[in-house]
Amino acid sequence: MRALLAVLCLLASAPALAQAPAVPRPPERELVVGTRVAPPFSMKDAEGNWEGLSIDLWRHVAERLGLRYRLEERDTVQALLDAVATGQVDAAAAALTVTAARRQAMDFTQPFFATGLGVAVGRGGATAWLPVLRTFLSFGFLQGVLTLLGIALLVGTLIWLFERRHHEAYGGPPLRGFIAGAWWSAVAMTQAGAAQDGPRSLPGRVLAVVWMVASVVTIAVFIAGITSALTTQRMQGVVRNVGDLRAIRVGAVAGSSTVEFLGAQRVAFEAFSLPAEGLRAVKAGRIDAFVYDRPLLAWTIQQDFPELEVLPITLDSQNYAIALPLENTTRVALDVALLETLRGEWWARTRLRYLGRDGAN
Repeated sequence: MRALLAVLCLLASAPALAQAPAVPRPPERELVVGTRVAPPFSMKDAEGNWEGLSIDLWRHVAERLGLRYRLEERDTVQALLDAVATGQVDAAAAALTVTAARRQAMDFTQPFFATGLGVAVGRGGATAWLPVLRTFLSFGFLQGVLTLLGIALLVGTLIWLFERRHHEAYGGPPLRGFIAGAWWSAVAMTQAGAAQDGPRSLPGRVLAVVWMVASVVTIAVFIAGITSALTTQRMQGVVRNVGDLRAIRVGAVAGSSTVEFLGAQRVAFEAFSLPAEGLRAVKAGRIDAFVYDRPLLAWTIQQDFPELEVLPITLDSQNYAIALPLENTTRVALDVALLETLRGEWWARTRLRYLGRDGAN
């Protein structure tokens, strides 16, 4: 009898155990959503209306949840973050990176975009020659030159040994004969002109033929290697990693996640209020590089700074999300709507429209 009662009690409680916790309903009041100009994620059109990847995403999610809201602009990243942390706004949709320090003061939804920090530099100028100088001063280049020099000296020594008894140019004191052999070897290797005082003995002439053919291949390989290294260095630019930033003048946006990254990496920098100010400083030569969120840099340079370029490297890693005040009851509903949206065709089309094919992948 007791066993039967236990089974009946278990069956009665099963629906309650299987029922998932209800998602809190979003507030019915009008929400205040903060934003700032950060193209292509948040920007204004010619009529002053807000648009952009983050803005369109918020509108799409808010429509799905039936949220009423109005957008309020803040001038800087720090002002927008302060508005979220103090509860002046109910959410912030722009290009906000999730960091540990920010997470202590506010909440974030599921990330909707993964990116990293980019480095903007001038297309020309003095800094453009630094990668070239770096190549010529590198150990690899020095090793290649010394290898060629060593082979030329070895061939020159053999020519002297073969010809010292058969050719007056290589006779006399050993030093004189060695220099003559080394000079002939270098001239034959570089094809700088007709090599004078060629070998007369059979071993010397055989070695000369082999060396002339081999030197053509050797020089071609050497030149190809240097060209490839110079091309790679030029593509990478003056900055290849974080360590290179410590040797040049760097700029960053005050209050951005870039500042936290540069500080942790012990990189000195000059702070600017807006990305455009830092890019103008690069253009004017007051700083050598400007570090900021890569998609924002690429967009701004494409629109307004054709004299600059974003190097093909990515520093750090970043996740953009919608910022919320702590203990916000809307987050769960927003997360569910975001996860459903990010897997759909609408999001793929929207990314393609704002970022193109490179940014949409």
